[in-house]
Amino acid sequence: MESTLFSLVNDHTVEHHAVGAIGYRHSGGGFHGSLLHDFELLVLIICDNCDLSLQIEHCVKGNLQYQVLYVSQQDMIQWTLSGEHREIMHCFMKGEIIWETQGRVVDLRSQIMELEQTLKEQSLFREFSRFLRRYLEAKRYSEDRYFMDAYHSVLEALHHYARLELLEQGIQPGGCVWEQISHRGSVVFKLYEEITESSETLEQRIQLVLLACEFSVMSKMAHCCKFLLNILSSRHEPWSIQELCMHPDLVPVREELPMLLRKLVYRSLVRETSLGHQGGGPTSRHIRYWAN
Repeated sequence: MESTLFSLVNDHTVEHHAVGAIGYRHSGGGFHGSLLHDFELLVLIICDNCDLSLQIEHCVKGNLQYQVLYVSQQDMIQWTLSGEHREIMHCFMKGEIIWETQGRVVDLRSQIMELEQTLKEQSLFREFSRFLRRYLEAKRYSEDRYFMDAYHSVLEALHHYARLELLEQGIQPGGCVWEQISHRGSVVFKLYEEITESSETLEQRIQLVLLACEFSVMSKMAHCCKFLLNILSSRHEPWSIQELCMHPDLVPVREELPMLLRKLVYRSLVRETSLGHQGGGPTSRHIRYWAN
């Protein structure tokens, strides 16, 4: 296969500032997915040209029909960040490196893997933040005996919990989260069935699910807040809440951030200190945060 692929690539790399090429061959028969369009082989030509938009060619050589995609390195990075073109990204990461210059394809794969890990940590943190917010909201409503409002907040909390569970399994949550998770023996799906289908009273169902959520909050907090803990550890000086709220990577969870920090302090995952300045009146002290 290697010599055949190399001869194919030579036909397509001259005019596109190519730095490498990937070959992805489908192993099964029949329809090969929306990207391959029934072609047996996809060839990705990776180009060092930021002005290049995605280009597609359908080609034949001997008895082999194949599809060629020209993509820029910059687009690959952008698609990783945006979650677009997942089929192309899968082929790039899993395909065979046919040819590259100075390890450029290997380097790009490493860069994308690092980005994916950071994005996963960011997504876990975001979903955990929203799960925690809705859980605490439901707990407060339940204590005040507003059970219909508590029920609504519990469902919202479970939805974020389900997305969290999918992310932990390496699955990108889509629009049909409950369908995605229903066949996986999921803890959160059992809780969803418990609160929506159980014959117990609404109050009993809510209390049962809140108890399970409380255990999940405690057990998942350190792992799911790794993204925030890394930011807190990224400099020697402690952070003010204002600085953290303005951090570009924390803007999506700005509303949940004060609550999260206090929970992390309570769990001894984050430390706090107070800095004072002397003015005309009593000393004013500001709380700063850093990771243990």
